[in-house]
Amino acid sequence: MDTLARIKQQIENNDLLLYMKGTPQFPQCGFSGQVVQILKLCSANFSYVNILENQDIRQTLPIYANWPTFPQLYLKGELIGGCDIITEMFENEELQQQLQAAGVVGDKMQTAEASE
Repeated sequence: MDTLARIKQQIENNDLLLYMKGTPQFPQCGFSGQVVQILKLCSANFSYVNILENQDIRQTLPIYANWPTFPQLYLKGELIGGCDIITEMFENEELQQQLQAAGVVGDKMQTAEASE
């Protein structure tokens, strides 16, 4: 499977997916760590992909998403945004409402590769 098809499959197969640097337990970037903390505060069930372990995804995803930076958060197949947008949405309680409406609340996380 090529990288673009793999990205599409990950996004389609995971209701809430975070592309990040590192893992939720050991973020390798402050912005990724901040988004993980916000998702934990929201008790969100989310999957993640550590882009540091896959250079092909790291290079291809910004082109696919037309979004140059990481982390990137996808909800039901749609890009929500990066750290600044997620933080602002959380502060306005918009994120909590969207996560609740999407049915992704419950505090469980897994790697996207594990769920394929």
